[in-house]
Amino acid sequence: MHGPISDVVPSTPIFEMYPIGFTSLSEYLERKGLQVRIINVAMKMIKYPKFDVEDLIRKLYPRAFGFDLHWMPHVQGSLALAEITKGLHPEIPVLFGGLSSTYYHEELIRNYPFIDYVIRGDSTEEPMAQLLWALRRNELPKDIPNITWREKGELRVNPLSYVPETMNHITIDYGHIMKKVVKYRDMTGYIPFTNWLEYPVTAVFTCRGCSYNCRTCGGSAYGFSHYANRKKPAYRDPELLAEDIFRVCDHLNAPVMVIGDIYQAGEDYGERLLKNLKKKRLSNHIAFEFFKPPSRDQIAMIAECVENFNFEISPESHDEKVRHAFGRYYNNDDLEQMIADALELGCKRFDIFFMTGLPYQTYQSVLDTVEYTHDLLERFGKTRRLYPFISPLAPFLDPGSEVFENPEKFGYRFFYRTVEEHRRAMLSPSWQYILNYETDWMNRSEIVYSTYEAGLRLNRLKKAFGLIPPKIADETDKRIREAVKMMHKIDKLVAEDRQGSGQGSLEELRDKMASLNISTVCFKKELEWPTRFIRMNFLKILKTILLPTKPNIRPEERR
Repeated sequence: MHGPISDVVPSTPIFEMYPIGFTSLSEYLERKGLQVRIINVAMKMIKYPKFDVEDLIRKLYPRAFGFDLHWMPHVQGSLALAEITKGLHPEIPVLFGGLSSTYYHEELIRNYPFIDYVIRGDSTEEPMAQLLWALRRNELPKDIPNITWREKGELRVNPLSYVPETMNHITIDYGHIMKKVVKYRDMTGYIPFTNWLEYPVTAVFTCRGCSYNCRTCGGSAYGFSHYANRKKPAYRDPELLAEDIFRVCDHLNAPVMVIGDIYQAGEDYGERLLKNLKKKRLSNHIAFEFFKPPSRDQIAMIAECVENFNFEISPESHDEKVRHAFGRYYNNDDLEQMIADALELGCKRFDIFFMTGLPYQTYQSVLDTVEYTHDLLERFGKTRRLYPFISPLAPFLDPGSEVFENPEKFGYRFFYRTVEEHRRAMLSPSWQYILNYETDWMNRSEIVYSTYEAGLRLNRLKKAFGLIPPKIADETDKRIREAVKMMHKIDKLVAEDRQGSGQGSLEELRDKMASLNISTVCFKKELEWPTRFIRMNFLKILKTILLPTKPNIRPEERR
């Protein structure tokens, strides 16, 4: 019973969406003379229930197999898949990468003999290229940066010294991916999440790293500096970022999400990006996220340069004490002024995200957040452009975050800390038992049930203000209530099992659980920004597939 852990992201609770860094890895390695294929195994398993994973792997003979352990929800799946792969191909090296792999690099090599190498850091393109060429030459990676490996049973940790200062040497090239789909005749293996073909949203990145310090985020300034050796963000030049957006819009008539606050690097960075976007009037909806409310002048410049713009921001709580303790240092007046300015200046849609499981946050505080959204909708909801969401900080609080490293300081207690503890947690019967933490203000049960109650109340607000159709709202209401009943049944069975008096079986609930795992506290389509009826420019896609393209990087990086 995964619960609402993925309700505010595009994927299912399986988190089948592979890291977008796979696309930059693929393009970079091919530029260095290596052939790469991405296979989204989770996507294939979801789409084809009888899909034979072992049969697929048995037929593959690459130089190496690479697995992402970027987000901890992948821990059970990535380890299981890697172990299967090593059993079928014991002679082929298995590589792990991603932020979680970086944090747990020594444990992965020490405790899981089917993992041969961990490539650490947030920019693994160059170390991975060097490692693959070394493997082709049958050389040991003694001088390759960022590699943790095993030599004759002994742990070897090479310095994490490759930390590029910019993102100008790589590109997120969707044209490259389109060519790969045709080359390997494998659409499903490259699809990032279940309904992507119906809603082909894409993303571009302003940077790697962060200058903000949200307490539970493994991608915070604290996390990057402590385990990825990144002392400051590596930004992508705004001119290149604009070209990334143009390339996407040439191929897809769908929204583009700009990941990372465009003003994080300063006013000049945002202005340069926007002035470049203004050169080409885009009909696609461009979504901007903000880490703190921008000024009216900044919003006005976005409105001047981008025809269809959407905003999102995550204040996490209505309570400023909770928000500040989490690491977001702005007040409600600033937030409300941003909403007012954005809607007045033409923002097509404004998404605002709240969360449960935060420092100083009580059960009542969660419900008070919903009351605050009611006040916001009373003030701004008449245009039906303000969309509030609430979701749990789940299933895991990020390893490497400031709270994970200093839980007592922030009022947290952890149930799982190692890779193996997290892996076993993923096999628990419900997300209450998967949660790796509780706080001084709410235990795991209170975090779970406050989330459901808040979701129920917020769903009714959205219905009342016309943000979702009454039929959809009623279906969501029913689904939340059934999910709560299911959670109580699971709790009862778990308690009986611990006491040795269990009469029921969790297996009997499995089919019903599956139907309650998608769109639990909100309807999935509520997240979707507008797209055109014809979502893809097929002529442009065909041209891209047939003709060679140059990577969108600085000329000096192309060799």
